[in-house]
Amino acid sequence: MPSQRMGFAGLLEAVPDALVGVDQGGVIRFVNHHTESLFGYERGALVGAPLETLVPESVRQVHAAHRKGFCSAPRTRPMGTGLKLVGRRADGTQFPVDISLSWADPGDGMLVVAAVRDATDHERAAREQERRLSAVVEFSGEAILSATREAIISSWNPAAQRLYGYCAAEIVGRPVAALMPQGPPDELSALLDKVGAGQVVENYETSAVRKDGTVFPACLTLSPICEADGTVIGSSTIARDVTEQRKTFEAAQLMAAVIEFSGEAIITATLDGTITSWNPAAGRLYGYSSQEIVGTPGSRLCPEDRHHELGEVLTRVGAGQEVEPLQTVGVRKDGKLFAILVTLSSIRDKDDVVLGASAIARDVTEQRRAFEAARSMIESSLDSLVAISPEGQITDANEATVRATGVPRRELIGTPFSEYFTDPQKAERVYQLVFTEGMAVNYALTLRHRDGTLTEVLYNASAYRDAAGKVLGVFAAARDVTRQIQAQKEADHQQARELERLAELEQFQRLTVGRELKMIELKKEIEYLRKSRPAKGGGPGDQR
Repeated sequence: MPSQRMGFAGLLEAVPDALVGVDQGGVIRFVNHHTESLFGYERGALVGAPLETLVPESVRQVHAAHRKGFCSAPRTRPMGTGLKLVGRRADGTQFPVDISLSWADPGDGMLVVAAVRDATDHERAAREQERRLSAVVEFSGEAILSATREAIISSWNPAAQRLYGYCAAEIVGRPVAALMPQGPPDELSALLDKVGAGQVVENYETSAVRKDGTVFPACLTLSPICEADGTVIGSSTIARDVTEQRKTFEAAQLMAAVIEFSGEAIITATLDGTITSWNPAAGRLYGYSSQEIVGTPGSRLCPEDRHHELGEVLTRVGAGQEVEPLQTVGVRKDGKLFAILVTLSSIRDKDDVVLGASAIARDVTEQRRAFEAARSMIESSLDSLVAISPEGQITDANEATVRATGVPRRELIGTPFSEYFTDPQKAERVYQLVFTEGMAVNYALTLRHRDGTLTEVLYNASAYRDAAGKVLGVFAAARDVTRQIQAQKEADHQQARELERLAELEQFQRLTVGRELKMIELKKEIEYLRKSRPAKGGGPGDQR
């Protein structure tokens, strides 16, 4: 028996909490050394003293009643039940405690054992946590309010004031229904019933009303506020104005409808080329349904020798660069190839990070045929035809220009138009004249071939524009007039020779006529002299 008592005493001292054994009359029967340390009493001063010695005087009477109630219906009570319990030390100081209760009946009457733990640090941590939580609520950008089970507002943070327009003094104590239009709707009761049952209501969309009467779309998240034993005593609500989100959603719906019913094939893809969306027009163009193509590589839509183009444009889109419309070749589900024009743009998130690419694809087979026919006509022209940019660079040229300059088309494109003429400054004026006056007619220039051969040309030029009327450049046609000029020179030379001969003839004529006049005068003078001379031998008195 002594060994048993020694074993029990050793067990009491080994327990890290203060242990107090109390009989049914509330008299302390044993304590361990932790009890002495915690409460500041000598063991002898406690054993035999009433339990209420360790309780503040203000609650001793209430405590005695609770103790008697426990003894009448004993049960085990663990620590951490959330009860606000206070102990009293020998020096009169009070401190928070957490107590667990158990009981035993060794045969000589029931004995209640209380394990007491100083809860000062725990309470301090709880207060600190509560302070931090209060600060989070106070400085949160979200409107946070709490209400009682009866839906009376009990707290209100600054963000709620900014959202609804009420300050805390105006709204605390008023019903939650004041924040909803046209009185408390049935939906409010339904929400409170769910919260009262311990449920969390997330992202509930409804209408709310501000102090000035304006109604706005709101999204509410409601959570129950519970006691330690789980009893719901109120609710906490986070409220958000979702006006912009709703506008964004409606705009997205509108955009989705536009894409869905667009006559253009519109496709989206990730930056690695995986197709993420596919509208009906894309299905008509390529022959695939959305179910067949979404989630597969975009490379399925182009022939193998064009796969590199897809990778290159997606790399540029991912780098945030603008991509010019791409003229390429597409492949349909049935394997047929067709000419296609693809316009790509980036898809970005709210932080402007590129997430993928959007493509509008158009079948340009007919346009390509028309272009090729027009190109054939241009190439078959005997006149030199060139397109000139506003900066004076050649952007296109036909085969006649290649023959006239001796420079291949790939070398001509991107070079200054004026460098192929004997008078570059005069050549520059021809396209500048078009930009200022709209056209140039029969503008004479001398074109120099790479081998030094010169060709006389007459340029006719006019501006070409885009659909909006913006001038894109100059289209110029040059006609070789070398033969005509040579023929004209020869004709001029012949005419000059003929005029010179005519002058000679006229001079000869004048000389001839002059001689004839002199001969006539001479004849007249001779005749006159003959008539005026006496007859031979016919003096006075002569007779025949």
